[in-house]
Amino acid sequence: MTTPGTPKPARPVEYKGEPLEAERGPGLGCFRIQLAVLVILLVLTPLTVAWSWNPYVSAVLLFVVILLLLLTGQTMIFLLRLVAAGRSDGRRRPLASPTPTVGELEDETPAPDTAPGAGSAAATPVPIAPTRPLDAAADDPEDGPRWPGSGMRE
Repeated sequence: MTTPGTPKPARPVEYKGEPLEAERGPGLGCFRIQLAVLVILLVLTPLTVAWSWNPYVSAVLLFVVILLLLLTGQTMIFLLRLVAAGRSDGRRRPLASPTPTVGELEDETPAPDTAPGAGSAAATPVPIAPTRPLDAAADDPEDGPRWPGSGMRE
């Protein structure tokens, strides 16, 4: 739990052993182009089989789709790291949220007293009533009435 007055020291997000810079690497435009080409090829590849195109064309398209899936996934991971680098400065309040965040609620509530023997319910032992063997309880008709339909006694 952090206090509102003392921000947590921000550790830079590293990429290949260096701090991540937004100017280096692919951007959102490159990612959108990759996704558009991927969607087109994902639709076109099975259609080439249905339209009885040359099997070599279908095979090449299939390998291009697999390669594009790899590149698009790597670009997505890189862009997610950029988002993480932008948010590494600590917790912030959502812009459109009128209610406090969980972190703000935690900061407002006082910490519970965790001293041993401070009267917590977990520290008090619960007495356990002695039990009879199952066979003796089933054979004794004077134990009391059974709950209707459950087969259990009161």
